[in-house]
Amino acid sequence: MSKLRVGILGGTGMVGQRFVSLLENHPWFEVAVIAASPRSAGKTYEEAVGSRWKMSTPMPEAVKHIIVKDVNQVDEISSQVDFVFSAVDMTKEEIKAIEEAYAKTETPVVSNNSAHRWTPDVPMVVPELNPEHLELIPFQRERLGTKRGFIVVKPNCSIQSYTPALYALKEYGPKLVVATTYQAISGAGKNFDEWPEMIDNVIPYIGGEEEKSEQEPLKIFGKVVEGKLEKAKGPLITTQCIRVPVSDGHTAAIFVNFEKKPSKEEILKAWKEFKGLPQELELPMAPKQFIQYLEEDNRPQTKLDRDYEGGMGVSIGRLREDSVFDYKFVGLSHNTLRGAAGGAVLIAELLAAKEYITAK
Repeated sequence: MSKLRVGILGGTGMVGQRFVSLLENHPWFEVAVIAASPRSAGKTYEEAVGSRWKMSTPMPEAVKHIIVKDVNQVDEISSQVDFVFSAVDMTKEEIKAIEEAYAKTETPVVSNNSAHRWTPDVPMVVPELNPEHLELIPFQRERLGTKRGFIVVKPNCSIQSYTPALYALKEYGPKLVVATTYQAISGAGKNFDEWPEMIDNVIPYIGGEEEKSEQEPLKIFGKVVEGKLEKAKGPLITTQCIRVPVSDGHTAAIFVNFEKKPSKEEILKAWKEFKGLPQELELPMAPKQFIQYLEEDNRPQTKLDRDYEGGMGVSIGRLREDSVFDYKFVGLSHNTLRGAAGGAVLIAELLAAKEYITAK
């Protein structure tokens, strides 16, 4: 099949750069348009990014000479693409408005931003966990007055280090979760050169992160009711989110109580056997083994394990019974791959496989 034409909104930032890297040689998608702020518009992508290229691999040759467009040129950009990825750096209200504007031009939007995560008819999807939430799209199209356009969002990067592990155990009824996340500096769109204050330092606060970490899993655990997403009533989750001096990879220390306490063997079996629609459909970005369990006491480690399954898998370790809770364990996921651009590309692959995204 011919490749779908992709636009990247906010293509010069760290997540935008990750989209550019991931889409190099993608079997289904090709980058047709890169858009950014007015100050970058009119420059080649190479000129607009300049010395700020943050990926470990070189900038793909195919995008270096693309002329960056002003992200506000909605009609012009929409006419040249089949769908867009959104990673724009704007206020929440501006993001909401511009993503809806693209959707209303009949251009599907797969967003890395948080602005629409609580819009009732916008699916927030981890493709292995809640693909059925895509059933909201027809209701959203009705509200927007579109036949083809819609918005789908990806959840917060840090919850992906533990929500899949809890979801795989939902038959046992997780009811109370305490989560402390240790989050890489790339989650703030920075590296150590730009943020020297983070070297040899820990900051025990990340604005807005704890609220997202406590509430977003409940939307993923929720269900579609009469065209709106009804979030789950549990588990009750309380979190602390800490910035640590790590380049990539978000770690979580989890304590959990269950309605029906499983054995350790049952937990390990559930994690090992867990798979979702992306694995069944063999989507290009899908990890073959979504959740891996590491037996060593000192794993998972960010340096050793964040790139598991191309950064798209989740690594779990240190599962043991606790003196206060039923169990405790440690989770790890790559925050800019599974947690950001990679997760959004996987969503787009699922949307294309289910024919929500097609060539214009």
